[in-house]
Amino acid sequence: MTTRAEKNFLDQQGYLEDDKQRIWFNALQFQPTIVGSGVLIATLLQLPALFFILSAILWVNVLFPRLNPFENFYNAVIALRKNVQPVPPAPPARLFAQGMATVLMLISAVSLLAGWNLAAYIAEGLLIVAFGSLLFGKFCLGAYIYHLLKGRVSFANATCPWS
Repeated sequence: MTTRAEKNFLDQQGYLEDDKQRIWFNALQFQPTIVGSGVLIATLLQLPALFFILSAILWVNVLFPRLNPFENFYNAVIALRKNVQPVPPAPPARLFAQGMATVLMLISAVSLLAGWNLAAYIAEGLLIVAFGSLLFGKFCLGAYIYHLLKGRVSFANATCPWS
């Protein structure tokens, strides 16, 4: 049974009604939990290589959604073992959010290598806030921005966890 905040999250991500009935909310948190942990480690240790690696993986997710290693692993191992429906390829709102994270990770990596510490701290701070709101608040900043850019302000606001 999904809560109202979880339903709003699924709406925000762009999943259709049929998908929402099949998708287990925690399945959509699998990738951000792993990537967010990597971002936290890369930020704490100021590791540009880890930012580059995470960015490269997410670029694959954005450009080739069916090759997403996190969703493929989840579907092959966890969904199968728990006997739940697999996660379908990401819809545009989720892809846009992953693209935003990818760009911020790339900015962090390049900034660290170039010695632009302020730029790195700002990009890292945005990543931490975005992943924190996603994992702890059931709110995807990237998907929210996607809907705003599409001119769907009322819809975007209706998908906030507190709506």
